[in-house]
Amino acid sequence: MSSIPKNKDELVSAIHSIFPKLMADYRSIPESKARQSGVEGNVKGTLISVSDTVAYLIGWGKLVLKWHHLKSHNQHVDFPETGYQWNQLGLLTEKFHADYSDWSYGDLLIELESTVNDILLLIDRLSDHALYGAAWYNQWTLGRMIQFNTSSPMKNMRTKVRRFKREFI
Repeated sequence: MSSIPKNKDELVSAIHSIFPKLMADYRSIPESKARQSGVEGNVKGTLISVSDTVAYLIGWGKLVLKWHHLKSHNQHVDFPETGYQWNQLGLLTEKFHADYSDWSYGDLLIELESTVNDILLLIDRLSDHALYGAAWYNQWTLGRMIQFNTSSPMKNMRTKVRRFKREFI
């Protein structure tokens, strides 16, 4: 399989190939270490916690679901999110961290699993054409927008979480 999914089956496969490994890594982090800074942040020069990486994945996953819901009901979508521009992704990332800062690590993992399952259900309901047959946002297909916000950042976060685990656990 290529690194960039080109159809529905490849998209599902990409998520299924990384997500269980990522969850196994997350589950190997003790709750006592989950809020410790030490993970390279998406904003250059920042350190975040493992819990923040989970919040990031939840935040983007929920945005994908929101985007699809709004567009499928012919409603306007503020990409990437209301109040944020594409050149403000660092601020949006900080919002995700703040949104989930009071959640327990266990609850974050449950929410991430639920969000990913909702995305997989969405993919399952859609045709290959709906996912990859036409531009959905600017030049990007819906499938590509899903991949940008699921399997791609999951791979990135897994690398960072494994590095944190080697250094701090």
